Amino acid sequence: MTTGEGIVEAAALLLSAAAGTQLGTPGPEGGADRRSRIGRGTLLVHADLHNHTLLSDGAGDPEAAFPSMRKAGLDVAALTDHAIRGASVEGTGLGGTPWIGLDRAGWRRAGEIADAHDRPGEFTAIRGFEWSHPQLGHVNAWFTDEFTDVATQGGISEFYRWLTRSSGTPAGGLAGFNHPGRERGCFDGFHHIPAVTEQMVSLEMFNRDDDYLFVGVSAGGTSPLVACLAAGWRPGLLGVSDEHGAEWGFPEGRGRAGLWVREHSRIGVAEALRARRFFATRVAGLRLDATLGGVRMGSALRHRQGPVEFVLDLACGPSWVGRTMQVQVLRPDTPVPAVAAVIEVRCGELSRFTVPVSIADGSWIVLRVADPDSPNTKPGPEGHPANNHAIAYTSPWFLHP
Repeated sequence: MTTGEGIVEAAALLLSAAAGTQLGTPGPEGGADRRSRIGRGTLLVHADLHNHTLLSDGAGDPEAAFPSMRKAGLDVAALTDHAIRGASVEGTGLGGTPWIGLDRAGWRRAGEIADAHDRPGEFTAIRGFEWSHPQLGHVNAWFTDEFTDVATQGGISEFYRWLTRSSGTPAGGLAGFNHPGRERGCFDGFHHIPAVTEQMVSLEMFNRDDDYLFVGVSAGGTSPLVACLAAGWRPGLLGVSDEHGAEWGFPEGRGRAGLWVREHSRIGVAEALRARRFFATRVAGLRLDATLGGVRMGSALRHRQGPVEFVLDLACGPSWVGRTMQVQVLRPDTPVPAVAAVIEVRCGELSRFTVPVSIADGSWIVLRVADPDSPNTKPGPEGHPANNHAIAYTSPWFLHP
């Protein structure tokens, strides 16, 4: 560790203490301890960053959403109601659902509710919104002072330009690709805009109870993970519940995320999102941390060719100790990722394994953690090693020569 890194880590620990966090405190009931065995200076917080209420097309009172998610063991939660005006959308000829989403009153109310429930060091409540285009796709935005919709920014490029101008808050404006491939236009084919790369921090791999790795492949499309990363985007991988009812945080098996934060606060959450220091899961209380060549998930690694070592910390409380899981090393290919290696690991144990990696085969690596004995309900090509039930994805590592 360099002197500078030591100063940053010490400062991060002071920030955590100031915010009331305690490293190593328990997770949700039956879940894993929050302290990583391979990364220092961060705290694991459990998050759901995609939820709806009566402020758009949800069925639940927004006043009840944050208490429900906190009761469910989540530490970080966001309300992201649709920003779409049905009458205006119909007038553009775009089609879509004729309901009214967020208006200015709803946006203000969402902010007031989030502020009332935000408790630095205990629970982080965030106001966001979902830019919702019926053909190009949906994008969540967090940490912006304002919201926008397809009646105002009618194309994905217009939304990106709006985002670069709308960082507003100290955390800065961040956004992510939602349920990728569900809408036919798929973010204009993931057309890459370099100016907004750092702000587009996430790609949903779990949405509700679906694994999006192979969405669209059976119809001749490309895996959303492959398409997004091949286009030049550099997102972390997220799990969300996309709750539209009134059971925020509770449906077992739905997507959620684990964020490794330096500070349990909105600023800390935004920093972890920008660093892509998070993982997608659909298991409450799961702890997943991983390094490749000594750097944590979401990071860049200088590597051209040869063996690299992975270190994996996987746990989920006493009932999971010793349970065999399969780790698949995903690498670029088309239309679906290649699997460079399949390794068996045991929950609760620190796992080390080495895999030969060449940048000539592509610049990204993702670990997919799966139950070897359960099938993927949305499988890929016959015989693909990822045709089993995923419980987690790390964010990618990005190789540089």
